[in-house]
Amino acid sequence: MGQGKGDGESLSAKQLIKVTANGRTYERLVEVRMTLADFIRQELDLTGTHLGCEHGVCGACTILMNGEAVRSCLMLAVQAGGAELRTVESLAQGDELHPLQRAFQNRHALQCGFCTPGFLMTASAFLKDNPMPTREEVRDAISGNICRCTGYQPIIDAILEASSELQRKTKEPPV
Repeated sequence: MGQGKGDGESLSAKQLIKVTANGRTYERLVEVRMTLADFIRQELDLTGTHLGCEHGVCGACTILMNGEAVRSCLMLAVQAGGAELRTVESLAQGDELHPLQRAFQNRHALQCGFCTPGFLMTASAFLKDNPMPTREEVRDAISGNICRCTGYQPIIDAILEASSELQRKTKEPPV
């Protein structure tokens, strides 16, 4: 037996959700089985969030939900209803790169770039909680993200460089 109603229409259930992504509010009617990663990419057109393994292992789909790093491939979009989401698109302010992005560029911490959004969002959440980490703490924080191109030393160096820059910025007197 098919899943259709007889007229070719799917029986898929839908639910209205409202989220704030990168400071902008969205309301969408989504299939209840749609992953948060697919919702972000397909419904919000925020394609910086990448899908790698779709099993929560590689970290490419990492975003911030209510300030916490989450694997968007492991969640359903309906679970994010009412949440504040931040994707890699939220880091730069216009043409001004975020210190993490600049450090990744300076330290050659990306090659193909596929894993980079997940590393950036993981590091963003980590540095918020631990603004002055040790090399070992950074290594531990990114252990759930996989990069097949660079090795991890440039990524660790970049996160430590960004940490230093962010610390300098917080100590600067307001203009």
